[in-house]
Amino acid sequence: MVKYRFEVLTPFGVQIRTTEEYWEYLVQVKHPVMENKVEIVRTTLADPDEIRRSKIDNSVFLYYKKVERMYCAVARHQEQLGYLITAYPVDKVKEGEIVWTR
Repeated sequence: MVKYRFEVLTPFGVQIRTTEEYWEYLVQVKHPVMENKVEIVRTTLADPDEIRRSKIDNSVFLYYKKVERMYCAVARHQEQLGYLITAYPVDKVKEGEIVWTR
């Protein structure tokens, strides 16, 4: 059975999730700066300031939230389910179509 680190509902009604194993990969290999920041990622997905669609892939969305500083959580949507691709702190919001804003 797959053990999820978290599942969170976005403003689009999409359930985004990530496994324990993938979260460990994300914080140990991809973005160590995100260690101990799982709640920031959950908040960014559940209650973002802005959501943009990727310029490269229409099924990928970038969720932005200012929590201490600006963070971006990137997720792929597959109808009403989705999964976390990555998350990291950012200095500025990337280009892309704004699809939701607070």
